[in-house]
Amino acid sequence: MSHTATVEVEIKDRTAFVKACTRLGVEFSLNDTVTLYDGSEITGMTVRLKGWSYPVVFKDGKAHYDNYEGAWGEQSELDKFRQVYATEAAKRKARLQGFRVSERTLKDGTIRLVCQK
Repeated sequence: MSHTATVEVEIKDRTAFVKACTRLGVEFSLNDTVTLYDGSEITGMTVRLKGWSYPVVFKDGKAHYDNYEGAWGEQSELDKFRQVYATEAAKRKARLQGFRVSERTLKDGTIRLVCQK
């Protein structure tokens, strides 16, 4: 039986966060305070995406960042991070439930996971 899902991503799983950062080869911190361009400070898990001027901070599952409508960072990099995070979180959850998981990236960039007991 096959299922397709579209997932709304909240970044909360620290283990999946670390795996996603490592997989993408980006700098990260599990607890850092960042001053954004507008002067506001926020503390949470941070990631420095490739080509971004300021780090993205995840607090309470939500992303806080400055990218000045793409001038300070391509939205596609954040989208890619969310996709890889969601993949790592789903794989971790499935394995905890006793599934074997295989992964394949399709030509369109979609990531396909196959879970089997």
